[in-house]
This record gives sequence, C-alpha cells and structure tokens, in this order.
Amino acid sequence: MRNDNLYNIRHSLSHMLAIAVKKKYPHAKLAIGPVIDTGFYYDFDFSGGEAPADKDLKDLQKQMKKSASSNLDFKKEELDEKEARAFFKNEPYKLELIDEFAKAGEKITVYKTGDFTDLCEGPHVANTKEINTDAFELSHIAGAYWRGDEKNKMLTRIYGLAFENKEALDVYKKFREEAAKRDHRKIGKELGLFTFSDLVGPGLPLFTPKGTIIRDVIAEKIRSIQIRFGYERVWIPHIAKKELYQTSGHWDKFRDDLFHVKGKGDAEFVMKPMNCPHHTQIYASAQRSYKDLPVRFMEVTTNYRDEQPGELLGLSRVRSLTQDDGHVFCAIGQVETEAKNIVTVIREFYTSLGMFEKDSYWVSLSVRDPKLPEKYLGDAKNWDTAEHMLEKVAKEEKLPYKRIEGEAAFYGPKLDFMFKDAIGREWQLATIQIDFNMPARFGLEYNDKDGKKKTPVMIHRAVAGSIERFLSVIIEHFAGNFPVWLAPVQAIIIPISEAHLSYAQSVHEQLKISGARAMLDESNETLGKKIRNAKLQKIPYLLVVGDKEKASLAVTVESRDGGSLGQMPIEKFIQMISLEK
Repeated sequence: MRNDNLYNIRHSLSHMLAIAVKKKYPHAKLAIGPVIDTGFYYDFDFSGGEAPADKDLKDLQKQMKKSASSNLDFKKEELDEKEARAFFKNEPYKLELIDEFAKAGEKITVYKTGDFTDLCEGPHVANTKEINTDAFELSHIAGAYWRGDEKNKMLTRIYGLAFENKEALDVYKKFREEAAKRDHRKIGKELGLFTFSDLVGPGLPLFTPKGTIIRDVIAEKIRSIQIRFGYERVWIPHIAKKELYQTSGHWDKFRDDLFHVKGKGDAEFVMKPMNCPHHTQIYASAQRSYKDLPVRFMEVTTNYRDEQPGELLGLSRVRSLTQDDGHVFCAIGQVETEAKNIVTVIREFYTSLGMFEKDSYWVSLSVRDPKLPEKYLGDAKNWDTAEHMLEKVAKEEKLPYKRIEGEAAFYGPKLDFMFKDAIGREWQLATIQIDFNMPARFGLEYNDKDGKKKTPVMIHRAVAGSIERFLSVIIEHFAGNFPVWLAPVQAIIIPISEAHLSYAQSVHEQLKISGARAMLDESNETLGKKIRNAKLQKIPYLLVVGDKEKASLAVTVESRDGGSLGQMPIEKFIQMISLEK
C-alpha cells in the first residue's frame, strides 16, 4: 500500500469524482477508481440512462472542486461480509469484488466521505482540505472492459490529472500537448508511412513504399554493423508445431497468446510468436565442433501474438511484430566477448540516431527475483554464472547500469537498454540475454577439445527489438524529421516552372544513380505551394531549379534543419548527402 501524499490525493480525487458522478447520474453503477501515474480514473456503468460525454467534464470537475472545498473527512471502517453485501446490494461490481475478498479471507473496508461510501482499501487524505483544487482536472473519457477482459461489459472510464501543484499540472499538460503532436499514428498518416485495414484486421499494420523504405534501411543498418562480427543470415517459416514451443518452455507461458493453425493432418501448428526455438533447430542440423563456435545467426522476420483488442495501439502494440533477431551459440568462455560485441553493435546503431549520448540512456541488469525462484527455468548455479557475466560486461563496457531484481526473462538474465526520447519518455529497446536453458532442453551439443560433448550457451540479442514498436518510438522521437540516412525521401527536386522540368528530371536521374532517395515534384502548383508541401513531408533537402541553376548545372539547396545553403553544383550536393547516409 502506498502512503505518499500525492498518491493519497489522487486516490481521494477518484472518490470525489464518484461523488460528482453519482450526484448527476444517480443510475450509474460504480466499478473501480485506482491511482495511475498522472492522476486517477474511475470506471462506471451508465446502462439504462444518460452517460456523460467530454463536454460534461467541466461540470463534473466543478462539482468535485465544490465538494473538496467543503472540508470533508475520509473515514475508514471495516465491515463483515454480510454488512458489505447489504450496503452494496445495488452495486453489482462491488458485490463481485466482495465475493473475491471473502473467498480470499481478506478484510472488507470502506471509506466514508460525507454522504458517500465506497468499497476501498485506501489510503486517502484525512480531509479534502488537503487537496489543491487548482492542481487537478478531468481530462477525457474512454471505454474500458470490466477487469480488462473483452468478454466482460464495456464500461465508461473517466480520467483525471492530478499533481502536487498547478505549476506541475501545467508542465504535464504542455508535455502531453507535445506528445500529441508527435503521436506516431498522426505523423505516420501525414507522411504516408503505414495504414490499417478493417479487412486485414486490427493490430496488423500495412506499410506503404515510404514506410517499407524505413523498415528496410533500419534492418540493413543493423545487418551491416553486425556482419563485421561474423553473423550470418538465416530464414525460418512462419508456423511451427506446438511441440517446438513445448520443448523450448514457451508453451506453458504463452499458449493463450498464440494464433493456432489447423492443417489437413492431425498436427497442431501455431503462428510463431518468437524465433529462438527455430534457430536452435538450424544449429542442431549439423555436427558442431568447438572450432565452429561461436555460431551466429541473424534474421529479420515477423512473429504473431494474439494481443487483446483493447490493448492494441498503432505500431506500439500489434499482432504482427517484426524482430531484428539474432542468436549466438558459443562456449561459456566466449560469452563475455560475444556480449561485448553486441554492445558495440547497439552502441554504433543508436549513436547513428543520436540516442547513445550521456544521460540519454541507461541499462537494466535484469536478474531473478530471489523470492520467486519458481518463475525461472534452469539451474541456480547457471543463473549465478550468467548474472555475474553480464554484470562484468556492463562494468567493462562502462555502461550506466542498475541491477533490477525480478525483470529477468524466465530462461535467463539480460541487459535491457533503456533510451530516452526527445521529450524525456523512456523506452526499452535493445537487449542482450544469456540462456543456459534452451540449448539443454533441445539437447544441443558440440564436440569439445577433450573429445567430450558439451552444451553450448545461447545468447539472444535484439538491437531495435520489434521493428513496429521501434518505428513508433523514433517517429515520435524525431517528430517525423528523420536523419538523412533514415528518411524515406532524402531530397525533392522542385522546378520553378514547367520550362525547368526537363532539367529537373535530369537532376532527379543523377541523384537516383548516386543512390540518393530523391523524388521530383511535377505538379502544376505554384513554387510557394510546392515548397510548403515538401516541408510538410519533412524532407531533409529541397532542391530548387530554374534558369540560373540550369545554366550552371547546379541546384539551390534548402536544408530542413540548416536553412538555405545556397547554390551548388549537383556533384557537390551528391557528395554532401553521401556523407550523411
């Protein structure tokens, strides 16, 4: 139970919201009203009567402030099961919670505030005079399934913001406004990067040519870095027998999240939710010697997970997620070197995005929860060894790491790289995971120097992680203003008039031959509108051509980030842009 003052204020405000709703909508049934990171919410069932809309929030907020100014006490009482049932006899959601408390043998407590009583464990403020009425506001209304289960009834959720003071509230509102401007769903639509189709299905994004360029460039960037460390590309199918995941240990943990596929035979298949079990079978397809190790596989491939419809969100949470996946099979003495090589790949990739700077990232050394050993597969001694190895790598690579208990994968510890975006939000993207368990479960072997068969260690690594989720992060990080090497269109040629179109076409051809991603504006719009349209597309370079440029075989360059660069020969521009790719 939390007891800090802001938590108590937020929790108390959820009750104040319920008071205001019950006053205006007596037919409303109460569900739950918890605290969240930015404030609070309360879920209501308005069946059989009027329901509030966003336009009604100001009136509800006004009523909350009026109640808060009445200096109401929050008083806690304990009820037995019979008393609780009698009191909440007309509140079906509260009765369901009382059933659970009674079965678990837990205490049933309520908080009374004026004439209002709610089933609640607390804590709350002692009196509403502790609430700063200028430091909260109701923000929006959304739908939410009862208990988060789509099989249950859809309720109405009213959200509120609450902070220590008005200044903190205003800062957060500005942050939220900036986040809304950067929303990857909005920018992705404006730039024409991806779309969704009701016929294809929710959580299954379709990428346009521009969006596909970005995906391919990301994958190629990662491949070009890690190929220097001996990684080789492999390919695997998109379905597998369920026995593969039973052997790997994933089945018991993820079976409810899988798409099941029935073929003509008796075998049960699933759409693959991850790639590591497949990669073990490629390793197992040949005899391996210690001289062959490390064996390093890499692949960019799509996995499928049956997420709850209510949890799907743009590219952030999808049902088809493409992973830049890699696995290393090595001897235990090679683990640290391989892990350091992966750190180098991660460092180089995120440096190219300007995200590997001091104070812009940290690393979670994610280890077991010692209180819950049953959550993890494998031998405790191997876990100790793996955790020690990763901590040593983090120290020697001078990574800003923190040891976080309980965040390990069920098969091994990991280094999770946490990056801050341009407005300070934190995202877990790259990861390095050590696994002693899966190779043993699949009986993987290699012949060691002494002629004995040994089990290799498996290192899982992802640089971008899910490409879809990574794209959602960087679209918002850059607000669509991608660095030149990543931009789907790096330069646009804009002829001043139709008379300059032929020369513009020749410039376009030269840029394409050089490898630059360029497009030509052949529209009949005015020069001003062409430039405005190009800027709305956030294209890094605008190349204007007219009589002067045609006469001198040049282009007049305007940089998205650096303003006017003046006139320059085409060759010079090509040389300049090639350095940024």
